[in-house]
Amino acid sequence: MANEQTRDSKTSRDMQAIRGDANANSADANAIHGDARANRVDAHANRGDTHAAGVDAYENRVDAHANRGDTHAAGVDAYENRVDAHANRGDTHAAGVDAQARPIRVGVVGANGRMGQEVCRAVDADPALQLVARLDIADSLDELATAQTDVAVDFTVASAARRTLGFLADNSIHAVVGTSGFEPDDFTRFAEMFNKSNCLIAPNFAIGAVLMMRFAELAAPHFATAEIIEYHHNAKVDAPSGTAMHTALRIAKAAGHAPDQPDQNGFDADPTQHEALAGARGGVVPGNVRVHAVRMRGVVANQEVLFGTTGQTLTIRHDTIDRTSFMPGVLLACRRIAEFEGLTLGLDAFLNL
Repeated sequence: MANEQTRDSKTSRDMQAIRGDANANSADANAIHGDARANRVDAHANRGDTHAAGVDAYENRVDAHANRGDTHAAGVDAYENRVDAHANRGDTHAAGVDAQARPIRVGVVGANGRMGQEVCRAVDADPALQLVARLDIADSLDELATAQTDVAVDFTVASAARRTLGFLADNSIHAVVGTSGFEPDDFTRFAEMFNKSNCLIAPNFAIGAVLMMRFAELAAPHFATAEIIEYHHNAKVDAPSGTAMHTALRIAKAAGHAPDQPDQNGFDADPTQHEALAGARGGVVPGNVRVHAVRMRGVVANQEVLFGTTGQTLTIRHDTIDRTSFMPGVLLACRRIAEFEGLTLGLDAFLNL
């Protein structure tokens, strides 16, 4: 009996131990469950954060989409602006085409001379120009008006050109003149005459010659003496050439010569006291520039400008090999003469010099 009670007591203790273990296990399970629940809460919180982040991302995407919409709208506006600009360019182009639809009508006075023949060929070959009249020096100038001439090119002699320029001014026809031999009073009269049309008188239409004169003008203030030698074919009837005269006046002025100020003499005076042959020292232009003219076979037109000062000299030279060298300048003058009001002397302005 005592043994049985002892066994029962032991069994009871074992059961209590088991129940303790079970309770412990249950507590552990509850703890685990609690941890799991906490984890679920954390996960839920994380899902909330993720959801919030997703919402933010969505809103950002919406904003980005709106921005893309704005960008698209701006692009559409830019495209429309480009279309409008293109249309405007098209209108401008059309206006330019209309403006150029009719070639400039050109008449040539002195068309049978060497230069006149070359001018006629050059005008004929230029699509912007139309040769509508060819006149010899003795022909009636009325043909220029009858042909509705816009620009008349004159390569004749001074006596004939004076008459031609009067007619052109009276009939509102632009004049491009390569004739030389005019007097200072002529230029004053031409400036008064051309108030309804324009007139260019250029001593030389070769681009190189225009630059030669400009270079000489730049050099002049730095030298003490200056002389010019011009060479022309033996059929030229006037001397010195218009180019030489124009160059001499320009460099004298650049060197400080002022006609209304006697003490402003330009270059040094010529020391020569006796000439064994009259004219051996050439002609002299106010400002102490000596000019020498050479006439010989085999030459078209050349010019040298010689400067000297202490211990050094400078020579600026231009050579015309063929009369075609004058044509780019003549054609340029015909195309642009309407832009320059009144009388213009020299091609410099047409070349933006």
